Amino acid sequence: MTESTLDPARHDPRNPRDPHDPAPAPTATPDAPTAFPQDRGCPYHPPAGYDALREERPISRVSLFDGRPVWAVTGHALSRRLLADPRLSTDRTHPDFPNPAARFAQIRERRTTALLGVDDPEHNTQRRMLIPSFSVKRINALRPGIQQTVDRLLDAMERQGPPAELVTAYALPVPSMVICALLGVPYADHAFFEGCSQRLLRGPGAEDVDAAREELEGYLGALIDRKRTSPGEGLLDELIHRDHPDGPVDREQLVSFALILLIAGHETTANMISLGTFTLLHHPEQLAALRAGETTTATVVEELLRFLSIADGLQRLAVEDIEVEDVTIRKGEGVLFSTSLINRDADVFEHADALDWDRPSRHHLAFGFGVHQCLGQNLARAELDIAMSSLFTRLPGLRLAVPADEIPHKPGDTIQGMLELPVAW
Repeated sequence: MTESTLDPARHDPRNPRDPHDPAPAPTATPDAPTAFPQDRGCPYHPPAGYDALREERPISRVSLFDGRPVWAVTGHALSRRLLADPRLSTDRTHPDFPNPAARFAQIRERRTTALLGVDDPEHNTQRRMLIPSFSVKRINALRPGIQQTVDRLLDAMERQGPPAELVTAYALPVPSMVICALLGVPYADHAFFEGCSQRLLRGPGAEDVDAAREELEGYLGALIDRKRTSPGEGLLDELIHRDHPDGPVDREQLVSFALILLIAGHETTANMISLGTFTLLHHPEQLAALRAGETTTATVVEELLRFLSIADGLQRLAVEDIEVEDVTIRKGEGVLFSTSLINRDADVFEHADALDWDRPSRHHLAFGFGVHQCLGQNLARAELDIAMSSLFTRLPGLRLAVPADEIPHKPGDTIQGMLELPVAW
């Protein structure tokens, strides 16, 4: 993937794709719908096998790992409409809920996950408890601490000298340290919960997913028990000890809150830092504009959120029949929202396959839409703004330490990002 292959014009949906992408998967037919999810060839572009879905937008049939047909929504306008539709449920305990991989479908016991796995009115009750902790004002107050965390990590990288592996040295520790401080989780235990998070999201098998969740829930339950008698500082302490209009938060719900916030709070941002860095290093003209002050890091972050769409394939289950776009989504059918295609809808984003700092990217759906829109998006934006700005300011000569095609990235059935990122400067 040399820069010569990354001319924005080459990535318009009407033009040839990056030659380093794999051969396209079989196109959809009435008898063989497109498989979903698929691995990306180039880590910052949707799989070539999704081309048929782009052409058929806004909604079409795809098949999951077990051959189950579900609906894939790929149009921007339709996605906003359906993500706000209460007839689509996020209840993962339902036996018909669509799963992107066997390891999630085969877990021994499906349990409700706070926020992501519940519908209103319960979801609204849970969200109200947490909204004050993720307000713009609260997150802005955290920015100096985030900057100090970033500076310490960059100091350590400079002292050690190049080369460095950016995922373990920077991309993962930044959000891990921040979410630990926010929640009141000891960062000394980060290796444990990062390992559990990796197994929970990537398996490889159902038994790994089950065991990782059991271990992480046990750890968080014990931590919460200690905080009840020995309060500290952090969101968990606030949830335990402050009065709530809806009554006290029970232990099970606290564990569920902590589980989802701890995992989501570091996995997604870590992947954005690593994949965002990789992407910028492959777009030297756009990176030069950032370094020259011709755009802001906040603008770059918004466009990268759209462009990378790391959390692809939001899942829902129809609990009633829904008529849309001359098709009927039947009760009990699964619905997936492919954010990597939604955020490249040519009706909304001109030259959608190109990085464009002048684009009004706030229309993207990288954080979802509707009542389940990501609660932590203000925190994620602040972390990405500070981490990306500081990285390229402190290390102006940053470059890949090995050829790009030797750097592994994550498979399509999990959050997208780099498995490692060797860099020098």
